[in-house]
Amino acid sequence: MNAIRGRVTESGRLSLPAEFRRAVGLEQGGDVVIELDGQTIRVRSIAEVVADTQALAKQLFAGRGVSTDDFLADRRAEAGDE
Repeated sequence: MNAIRGRVTESGRLSLPAEFRRAVGLEQGGDVVIELDGQTIRVRSIAEVVADTQALAKQLFAGRGVSTDDFLADRRAEAGDE
């Protein structure tokens, strides 16, 4: 794990180094998910959260006759009908 020292400004802002953003695929202006886990703050890309959620859904639906792909296709179809 790489670590650097940062500083929180008076307004509560914290800058993420460019090399860290590049390493995890965060782009300027892109949305992120910020999680608080005890005393740890975690910043994750939306793509990572979606991939983790899809993997979890795949585990939950395994053996139930419904694939994650089928589920997502149904949800996309429903969204298109709205």
